[in-house]
Amino acid sequence: MVKGSNYFKKNWQMYSMIVPGLLFFVIFKYIPLAGSVIAFQNYTPFKGITGSDFIGLAHFEQLFSYPEFYRVLRNTLLISLYQIIFGFPAPLILALLLNEIRKVFVKRIMQTVLYVPHFLSWVILGGMMISLLSPDSGLVNHILNAFGLKSVFFMQQPEYFRSIVVLSGIWKEVGWGTIIYLAALTGVNPELYEAAEVDGASKLRQVFSVTIPALLPTIMVLLLLKIGHILDLGFEQIYVLLNPLVKEAGDILDTYIYEVGLLSGKYSYTTAIGLFKSIVGLVLILGANTISKKTTGDSIY
Repeated sequence: MVKGSNYFKKNWQMYSMIVPGLLFFVIFKYIPLAGSVIAFQNYTPFKGITGSDFIGLAHFEQLFSYPEFYRVLRNTLLISLYQIIFGFPAPLILALLLNEIRKVFVKRIMQTVLYVPHFLSWVILGGMMISLLSPDSGLVNHILNAFGLKSVFFMQQPEYFRSIVVLSGIWKEVGWGTIIYLAALTGVNPELYEAAEVDGASKLRQVFSVTIPALLPTIMVLLLLKIGHILDLGFEQIYVLLNPLVKEAGDILDTYIYEVGLLSGKYSYTTAIGLFKSIVGLVLILGANTISKKTTGDSIY
């Protein structure tokens, strides 16, 4: 016990760096979990958590009896699936391309340009997307007109909305997502590339035989984390791009919680939805982690 105490005293600077992170999770993640109890209450702000009536699983029964909930859940799952299929590989592909640039100056300029959208809010990027897709003054429709095609009302047609969400999400985060992959690429042994080159492997062959296997643990961890947040699309992006004409195809759980919970005052009902999202995310990440550990040997824990 004394030995352990001396160890902490000797390394107190290192452990003190953990304190802000621990406080963040305790204050903003663990303590608010106590508020989840209102999902099982008929909560009213005037009575508070301790004074509201306990009604058990009534809100969950109501949740699964609403046809509107299944529409919103379907939209959320479809957009998440598209983001995994098209959005998840995008940073990896871009990182592989950037890694082939040998001129450091050019590489840094391209990285800076690609990182910029990440630091812009969705209000700005959403406005830019709406302007680019405008039927009158948008660049995309000007290009279509130049080829003799008619202007398309992209933001008013439900069939285009999910594609717009996925593409705008890639535009914003693809550059920032390359940071982890580029960092992992620095750890690849250069001798492996030299050996592959001696064996006559082309650049593309080296990517599939050397680079991808070296990045596989990183890819699996990021994919598992993505699967765990499959129902968390983010409120800002959808809310900025959403309009009444595409609401049928674009309304997701986050926007539904905002409208029903904050605007309509159904706090207990929307807390039940949030609890449902958390449970689904937990089950998915535990299941995906188990499958990944058994098949590839790579996992989060």
